[in-house]
Amino acid sequence: MALLYQEAVKTLNTLQSNAQTIQKMRLERDKNAPLNIPKMLNFASRVGIQEADIDRLNVIHVSGTKGKGSTCAYCESILRHHGYKTGFFSSPHLIEVRERLEVGGMPIEQEKFATYFWDVYNKLDTSKEANDGIMPNYFGFLTLMSLYVFLKESVDVAIMEVGIGGEYDCTNLVRKPFVCGVTSLGLDHVSILGHTLDKIAWHKAGIFKPGVPAFTVPQPPEAMKVLAERAEEKKVPLYQCPDVSVYKRPLKLGIKGSVQAQNAALALQLCNTWIHQYAVKQGKATPEHSGTNTSHSVTSPDFDVPTAPPIDLSQQYVKGLEDCVWKGRNQTMKVSGVTFYIDGAHTTESIQQCVDWFSEEAASEKSNSRDDVYRVLIYNCTGDRETSTLMRPLVSCGFDAALFCPNIAYETAMSADQTNNTVTKESQMRRCSENKDSFNQMWQQRYLTLQNNQTSNVRSVQDLSSHTLPSISECINWVCKRKWQQKSSRGNPYVSSLYANEDYQNDVDIENSFNWVAVQHGTHFDMNTTNGHQPLSTSNRVNQSNVVDGQESKRSEKKHVQVLITGSLHLVGGALRVLNDRQS
Repeated sequence: MALLYQEAVKTLNTLQSNAQTIQKMRLERDKNAPLNIPKMLNFASRVGIQEADIDRLNVIHVSGTKGKGSTCAYCESILRHHGYKTGFFSSPHLIEVRERLEVGGMPIEQEKFATYFWDVYNKLDTSKEANDGIMPNYFGFLTLMSLYVFLKESVDVAIMEVGIGGEYDCTNLVRKPFVCGVTSLGLDHVSILGHTLDKIAWHKAGIFKPGVPAFTVPQPPEAMKVLAERAEEKKVPLYQCPDVSVYKRPLKLGIKGSVQAQNAALALQLCNTWIHQYAVKQGKATPEHSGTNTSHSVTSPDFDVPTAPPIDLSQQYVKGLEDCVWKGRNQTMKVSGVTFYIDGAHTTESIQQCVDWFSEEAASEKSNSRDDVYRVLIYNCTGDRETSTLMRPLVSCGFDAALFCPNIAYETAMSADQTNNTVTKESQMRRCSENKDSFNQMWQQRYLTLQNNQTSNVRSVQDLSSHTLPSISECINWVCKRKWQQKSSRGNPYVSSLYANEDYQNDVDIENSFNWVAVQHGTHFDMNTTNGHQPLSTSNRVNQSNVVDGQESKRSEKKHVQVLITGSLHLVGGALRVLNDRQS
């Protein structure tokens, strides 16, 4: 069955556009974007899905720049704790594409994914000749597949996370959602949505539908103004969520990070409204008693957007928030004695939040340890994001090393789930080099500023170990070397050839580590024999990763290693795959 799943994913990957096609699409976006929703409705019809079928899914539709996925995850958990059968469509996936399609709080099984995939793909493929040979793109196909899956699985609610924007996003073929939400807005995907907050807000508010309640969180004034104007234009009752502090009881959130209070506040309002709307549909409530009671709302100073009243918190809401799991966001893992802090932040605001979270968590861990720490950054960013602006908050974290790599888990043994045909390896490595140079420059600027202020214990860029590496596994191998650097390799041909100049002790960690390195080559190294295997040598991959030099060895002796992985959800997904391989 795993083979059937992999074949489905490989076929899905053929719907990815290459870099040249994407650039052409961006240039022609203003002309073609308004055609996207009619195209999606045509694709849906070819699959056998009509608009009335989509209406039956009782959709919660969420757009925004930051926190869309977390807000949707909270909604899914809350409604599942209320006993509803949930469907949840999200993007991007971290390790396997089937993560994007959850039913009942779990990704659909590989067997079901393959079955549903071929149902949808074959219907589109056999009808394409009568439709000018047109097939949906990768994200459009998965949007259609999610609707197909949720209908077949008879879910009570479909929670739909917008991909990019809202107005022209593939998910906006939903015409009658139960409720809409807009999370915190900021600058992202500017080449597609525009370079100002008001333009971005216009797109995000595109999911508003006449008469359908919508909720948002506190926004910058220029963004809130546009949301309010679009709500008035579309005759949408728009509300701002009250802060969770209005609830006179402590709320434990399953996702870490200070920003999660805002996402949770939005999820509470979305779920409360959805439950009432669903009761109306079931004939168990009347419309005038459903949703938000505007007579008790408080007018916000932000362009007359009223603040919704607090909801009545039941235990299902409380447990839903507490038990929510959303991997790759403010996540901590301990692998091989190294603490990995993992967050897919990729906007200026979310990077700053990530830095705040990492600084607090890492300092707390350090305070509970007798050893000093050695801190490493693993970073990448993609798309049209401004590298120097994103990385600036990271310079203050006091890293001893900074590693820059593309969003590639392993150079070989590539997973079909993590194949990306939209960029070339060469362009990714160029971006990594640019990121490294930019980070080094900001590091040196900070050093000079602190030195001029006569700040003590400041380090220049010469004290920073900075490298570009070809894959995520290379970075993590480089990191884990810090845990091996006091171990001896005497008598072991594999380790002694690589670390001949350093003093190690034989340890099971060494064997495990080389088995982990071998994962990317599809082989297993037997540490007691060379029969049938190529010994690692100083010319092999691990050494190419600039694993360690003598100066770095001395600096990292007897230190606990802390690693922050951030800048891209795709980077985080690849890292989780490598770390999971290491643990298994």
